[in-house]
Amino acid sequence: MATSVTVYGPPLSTAVSRVLVCLLEKDVPFQLVPVSMAKMEHKKPDFIKMQPFGQVPAFQDDDITLFESRAICRYIAEKYPTQGTAGLYGTNPLVKASIDQWLEAESQSFNPPSSVLTFQLVFAPRMKLKQDEALIKLNEGKLVKVLDVYENRLGSSRYLAGDEFSLADLSHLPNTQFLVDKTDRAELFTSRKNVSRWWSEISTRPAWKKVVEMQNA
Repeated sequence: MATSVTVYGPPLSTAVSRVLVCLLEKDVPFQLVPVSMAKMEHKKPDFIKMQPFGQVPAFQDDDITLFESRAICRYIAEKYPTQGTAGLYGTNPLVKASIDQWLEAESQSFNPPSSVLTFQLVFAPRMKLKQDEALIKLNEGKLVKVLDVYENRLGSSRYLAGDEFSLADLSHLPNTQFLVDKTDRAELFTSRKNVSRWWSEISTRPAWKKVVEMQNA
């Protein structure tokens, strides 16, 4: 099937995988163009034209070029509101505001410590880099506080922004997958009853399982 959507970047990138799972949830055909970070392809002039900060992903839809994974996900959900999984970005201003506030929580509170832990615990060993134990301890403490807030929220709501799966939940998939499956810190999530239930639900969605298969290919 011909497609106008192209995603540039490796599936192992948490930002790239965020966009891929959104496209799959919305049943939007796409082409994935690998970008070798090791070869610094993301810093070459042609790529910089698409992504001025030299980071992945870059995203093209016909003559539109976007970067920043959460903005791309909002665009996809808005462009295809009734296709695939409906309601990923809400159906009215109040629902959208709830999704946005939890997306902000993910971006500002969850992502910073979970990204540090993902790099230090998963990627540093693969790259034969020394792990920073002090940094790990600091960010584990920060993540614990965030997950305590989530545990409380998910005690009264099936998903973060309400009773429907949304971009607010989807955005947590990449980092959490690494921390639960590739480190010895899974208990940060599994020891919390409501967070564990939530993670079990969102991580077994068919779209995310396809992304994990792409990462492991």
